[in-house]
Amino acid sequence: MITSNSKASTVADRHLAPSLRIAVAALLTVSLAGCKTLENQTRVAGWELTSPTERHPILVSQQPETLTIAVPRGANGLSPSQRADVMSFARSARMTDAGNTRLVIEAPSGSSNETAAIAAVHDAGALLKETGFTEANINIEPFDASGQSAPPVKLSFLRFVAEGPECRKFSTNLAHDPRNLPAPNHGCNSQKNLAAMVLNPSDLLGPRKSESRTAERRLETWQKYIKGEVTGADKSGEEKVRTDGGGE
Repeated sequence: MITSNSKASTVADRHLAPSLRIAVAALLTVSLAGCKTLENQTRVAGWELTSPTERHPILVSQQPETLTIAVPRGANGLSPSQRADVMSFARSARMTDAGNTRLVIEAPSGSSNETAAIAAVHDAGALLKETGFTEANINIEPFDASGQSAPPVKLSFLRFVAEGPECRKFSTNLAHDPRNLPAPNHGCNSQKNLAAMVLNPSDLLGPRKSESRTAERRLETWQKYIKGEVTGADKSGEEKVRTDGGGE
């Protein structure tokens, strides 16, 4: 009897195994079909970047900034208003580019006002040096103006310009996103506002160049150190802190 029951069980298992295999195959097919549906959804490569600076970068480029100075024939250098314009232009160049830019002066050659233009260029160069420009940062480039009556003198430099990203309206519903990714426009407005507010866009490209430090105070401290004196600066009574006990 025991042997007969064992055989019957074995036969039943043989008939049941194909059915199980068919059921498992059907379940795998349904699972793969669900995954395939997820893969077919529209994707944008940048959406999977979590950092707003990577998903919505700020474009920094250089654009020319030009100041045109009218120089009539017979003029003796720059007028007071033109001198003020040159000073303002020079300050703008140093402020927007940390003073590392090269400023170009275009002077007409062969025109009827060539002599007046030379005097204007001389005055402009002197004003630029007063604002901190060196001869290495000033280029004087003549251009052919033969036949022209009174061509202007032009000052120009390349200034950095920050252009923010385009923040479009997205209709992505995060509640229906099984990947749990941030919204496509996450951080876009912050990047656009930063590009509009930054004073010197070159700061977005890297740190500014370090200027040479002053050595006067360092030399005085070193001399006190050699003599064995106190190297700290003297403090007045107002700068000292007193406790309730009268001590300092």
